[in-house]
Amino acid sequence: MSEMSPRLQRVADQIQRELATLIQQEVNDPRIGMVSVTGVNVSRDIAHAKVYVTVLNTMTDDQNINSSTLSEPGDLDELEIKENIKALNKAAGYLRSLLAKRLSIRSVPKLQFHYDGSIRRGQQLSSLIDSALAADRDLHS
Repeated sequence: MSEMSPRLQRVADQIQRELATLIQQEVNDPRIGMVSVTGVNVSRDIAHAKVYVTVLNTMTDDQNINSSTLSEPGDLDELEIKENIKALNKAAGYLRSLLAKRLSIRSVPKLQFHYDGSIRRGQQLSSLIDSALAADRDLHS
């Protein structure tokens, strides 16, 4: 994959900032929880944008629902992630129309949302490193 030009990078950064605000303030779909926009890749012709998001754990007021949907506080179900991505992709047209009002570019790209699992992988690697360090400390103590 080629590197983005400075102009495309600026457009992607502006889309990322605006979407982070719009998703939280304007989208009223109950399937969308706490979502963080982690990155945007814009095609060269600015016709398409891949929006990468992470889904943060959302707890409801009902403890029965929380205990049945989450294995541990902080763990996300794959179903919850898929529902969030599906809802965001369904709202993509609406978000695109809101972006058109906020951005000063001729054409606003079509949005496609994807789950960014890099944070989860980073946490897993960090816990593996911590456990290896603890095992090494125990071995040399």
